[in-house]
Amino acid sequence: MASLPFHFWTTVYFIVGAMVGSFLNVCIHRMPRGMSVVHPPSHCPQCQFTIPWYLNLPLITWLWLRGRCAKCAAPIPVRYFLVELLTGLAFAVVWNEFGNAVAWQQTSLIGAAYCLLLAGLIAATFIDFEHFIIPDEITLGGTAAGVVVSLAIPVLHNAETIGGALKSSLIGAGTGALIVYAVLLLGKLAFGRQKIELPPDTRIYFTEDSLVLPTETIPYSELFYRGSDTIHLHATNLELIDRCYSDVPVRLSQHTLFIGGEKLDPTTIAQMEAVTDQLVVPREAMGLGDVKFMAAIGAFLGWQAAVFSLLVSAVIGAIVGVALIAIGKRDWSAKLPYGPYIALAAVIWLFSGHAWEILWWLQPNPLQPIR
Repeated sequence: MASLPFHFWTTVYFIVGAMVGSFLNVCIHRMPRGMSVVHPPSHCPQCQFTIPWYLNLPLITWLWLRGRCAKCAAPIPVRYFLVELLTGLAFAVVWNEFGNAVAWQQTSLIGAAYCLLLAGLIAATFIDFEHFIIPDEITLGGTAAGVVVSLAIPVLHNAETIGGALKSSLIGAGTGALIVYAVLLLGKLAFGRQKIELPPDTRIYFTEDSLVLPTETIPYSELFYRGSDTIHLHATNLELIDRCYSDVPVRLSQHTLFIGGEKLDPTTIAQMEAVTDQLVVPREAMGLGDVKFMAAIGAFLGWQAAVFSLLVSAVIGAIVGVALIAIGKRDWSAKLPYGPYIALAAVIWLFSGHAWEILWWLQPNPLQPIR
């Protein structure tokens, strides 16, 4: 293996990366929808045509079919091609950055670990952009994978023993989760409420599991994170299944519903309709998915990378926000998820050669991975 040309392995990493990217497309489409990523086989979501292997070749098939299904000609999003290309390039860059023909066996293990991390970052980024969530399969699964990989490859954490690598991985996961959770709590205190202005006489709906607004549906799981989280509004008209109210204040929390001075159990109310022109809802600075996502990054890369990713992701977010305001797209900045910023910061850490470790508390141990 070591006798083969260096860039032979660059090509191999790119091809394998494109193949992994094809699988990531399946994950990106199915995971947020609660679907299995292994069954049924790859198929067109429009006509249910099962895609044979010769029409499922990464990059080549999309270009050959010009981004359309071979049977029904339904468009295939360009995202499928981009994910395969991005993953292939990411894997190739990993080999070029960390590969070493002399120590092929050791650096191939390091490369495999970093490729696994990058695959998770890519999947999380595209899912978060589309659905504003990062599935537990990626965050919690990534944390577990980071710990296992660290045990198998201690040099990932500049450790000479399995025990040292395990300690570094667990500290990294804990630090990553705790610092983001602290940001979440502080953000809740500072920006814990959001006023939503609506056109006059807008009708909104409270179902068993979601708040339904004219332009979006918000699951209660995203609103009621703590027992004190409450939705406030003043309804000009309020309708339950068995009664109606007029001109009343309404407060809804996880366990209590106040309509005027009347206290009700929300679990006994299947649906409620209200007419109002504004409401105040709980708001999180970040989601719990970001907390678990940072834990996965820390498990792979250590606590220094977790701290770096938090700081640099904030800078990236600020730059993006300012840029959007400058081009007149202020509203977009509030609609972008935070997970991609964290992922980009982790990638910067991974490929910067730790050149950003300018503060003494971010300095790693003297031992460095083979590069």
